[in-house]
Amino acid sequence: MRRPWVVGVSGASGTPYPAAVLGGLLDAGAPVDLVVSRAARLTILDETGRPFRDAHWREDLSGWLERDLADADVTYWPAGDLAAGPSSGSYPARGMVVVPASTAACAGIAIGLSKDLLQRAAEVNLKERRPVVVVPRETPVTRSHLEHLIALHDAGAVVLPASPGFYGAGASASARQLVDFVAGKVLDALGVPHSLFQRWSGELGAARG
Repeated sequence: MRRPWVVGVSGASGTPYPAAVLGGLLDAGAPVDLVVSRAARLTILDETGRPFRDAHWREDLSGWLERDLADADVTYWPAGDLAAGPSSGSYPARGMVVVPASTAACAGIAIGLSKDLLQRAAEVNLKERRPVVVVPRETPVTRSHLEHLIALHDAGAVVLPASPGFYGAGASASARQLVDFVAGKVLDALGVPHSLFQRWSGELGAARG
């Protein structure tokens, strides 16, 4: 039985993060179900110059990830399709990542709003006690946002801010290395193997070696 990871992309800034997470899942041979919110389409266009269209999603995704998806096990569900597979607890998903997670997405998931498929799928995976990783990028944060993040934590989600460490590549780390660090931590939380960053070995200065 196919058991995909559901990846939800919300409208927060930070499109390199979902691109790196998707690339890591596909490199690991994992099946993926993708949900891109309406706001995320605008962010993708603004930050990459590339459109993301329902009717041409595979072509657009291939261009965004800069990889051939001919053999990739990816299913795309429009965010407005509340009858989609991931909207039901009986759909055999392995779990879900929301990356990046906007304040609106975090709030909607925390209170069970289910205003679109991204929020509904996240709520479904929480209620089914599957792994859910939420990657907020907003900074600084308000009290209400913190309260929603606490509610998500208490509901069983892993709250994993897009906060890269530098020990994997050193103080001169490139933007790509910092993005890969966050993506690697997401995959660690899912239990998906990867080689996106150099792990801490207990040796000072190893990243400069």
